[in-house]
Amino acid sequence: MAQRKASKARPAHRPQARERANRRKLIAFEPEVFEALTVLARDRMQDFQELADEAFADLLKKHGRPTNLKEALRASAKARG
Repeated sequence: MAQRKASKARPAHRPQARERANRRKLIAFEPEVFEALTVLARDRMQDFQELADEAFADLLKKHGRPTNLKEALRASAKARG
């Protein structure tokens, strides 16, 4: 009798904690831009992730988008009256 493999699929409504905490996206940079960001990170004693976090938070703020749950709830309450 053949053995069945156990399904490794996780229910969609219960992702693992690390999947909820960090999402990954591959981004391509021109070599000159990448080098400039690397130098900036070194000068500011930050890693690349910290630069990216700051840049994306600034971009969301510029376009009036909340960057965290607290801001989203505040904006929602404000819109309701």
